[in-house]
Amino acid sequence: MDTFESIRTKLDIREFSSGDVSQEIKLKVLEAARLTGTGLNTQHWRFVVAEDKENIKKLADDSTSGDWVVNCNFAIIILTNPKYDFHMIDAGRVLQNMQLTAWNYGVASGIFTGIKEDKFRKDFEIPPELNVTAIIGFGYPLRKLTGGGKNRLSLRELVFNEKYGNLNTA
Repeated sequence: MDTFESIRTKLDIREFSSGDVSQEIKLKVLEAARLTGTGLNTQHWRFVVAEDKENIKKLADDSTSGDWVVNCNFAIIILTNPKYDFHMIDAGRVLQNMQLTAWNYGVASGIFTGIKEDKFRKDFEIPPELNVTAIIGFGYPLRKLTGGGKNRLSLRELVFNEKYGNLNTA
């Protein structure tokens, strides 16, 4: 799939079919993560893959906003090192690369960040020096997605020329 087309059509979803995502696609998603750039090439992020249904249920139980993840095929916990001021930017970069790679193969995803931290850290043995930045659930969508019909502000409302407030005439 063309990169722009992938961006244009990718939607975050929270309803998944029972179809299994192949190990090959999972490895491509993780490889996309590994290949993502980081500030100062620190490569500080780490990833915990949850495929076992019991662990996916723990993700849902340990969440304050992601109970929907219980129906995904697999999930990835993104951990970052907060000693780097740019750790959240790096998390966004890696998250987007994983989602776009999955979508290239028709695998949809959704994100959540709300967790019951003590329980979550205990259940997944997260070291204290790492930040639980986001959790992404992956799977095939329950319904056919058409994408492209996103409700977004126009470029005219978002982009300014040279200085904030200068209307973009493009």
